[in-house]
Amino acid sequence: MATYTLPEGFDDFDMFAFGSVLLVGAVLGFFLNFISIMAYLRVKELRTPSNFFVFNLALADLSLNCNGLASAYASYLRYWPFGPEGCQIHGVQGMTSILAGISFLGAVAWDRYHMYCTKQKMFWSTSLTISVIMWGLAIFWSVLPLPSFGWGVFDFEPMKVGCTLDYTRGDRDYITYMLSITLLYLIFPLVIMYSSYNSIYAYFKKTHNFKFNTGLPVKTLLLLWGPYVVMCIYACFENTKLVSPKIRMALPVLAKLSPLANALLYSYGNEFYRGGIWQFLTGQSQTDKRK
Repeated sequence: MATYTLPEGFDDFDMFAFGSVLLVGAVLGFFLNFISIMAYLRVKELRTPSNFFVFNLALADLSLNCNGLASAYASYLRYWPFGPEGCQIHGVQGMTSILAGISFLGAVAWDRYHMYCTKQKMFWSTSLTISVIMWGLAIFWSVLPLPSFGWGVFDFEPMKVGCTLDYTRGDRDYITYMLSITLLYLIFPLVIMYSSYNSIYAYFKKTHNFKFNTGLPVKTLLLLWGPYVVMCIYACFENTKLVSPKIRMALPVLAKLSPLANALLYSYGNEFYRGGIWQFLTGQSQTDKRK
């Protein structure tokens, strides 16, 4: 029987509890995002340039679900079974998923602004180009903390069942890297989302036809990612090791529930996309359903 040493500040129940939250969130998110992806691929009506952003968001979130499943598995084992190389891979894969996912949240908001406010049609050339650039930039920023580049470091989270950017060092490399990705991958997308949904809200108010809750996307992003990012920025100036390990672990676990929330908000909360999912699952179109 394998022996293990529990990380400081955690007992067996903590490992089981955090692992269970990660498992439930990852399984549900994986299931919902997988269906969303398959519906896009199989239902011709869904394959539009605008929905391509939602499709890529689901891909990024599915990848983050896989990241969460690996952590959940390690939580039940009570140790990380994939070695130091696996830690680096887990860190890069998770960071790529996060950065790409938040990028596509901004892209969806920008596209919706043009859809409702300017009435400009999205073209495939634009959608494909933006998506390739977003994935390329996400990968670029995610590999920088690898030892080969050394801008930041990937290391274990407090529970030692997953790897992410090591915020406990607080050195110059961490500070410059963290502030850079916060500006590019939180503040910039938030500005786009806030301004886009504010304009859409004004349009809905003018037409007296509210097609969706324009406040939810920004609130959801801030609720799930805000606390974790605040802790990472706090680490630029103070020693986060003084913060309880359980709190430091709860924040990334909360953030890893974002794929589940995104699926419900952007795929299943979108009437048109939801109709495509219904058609994929049942073979019955929305028109047939209403008959």
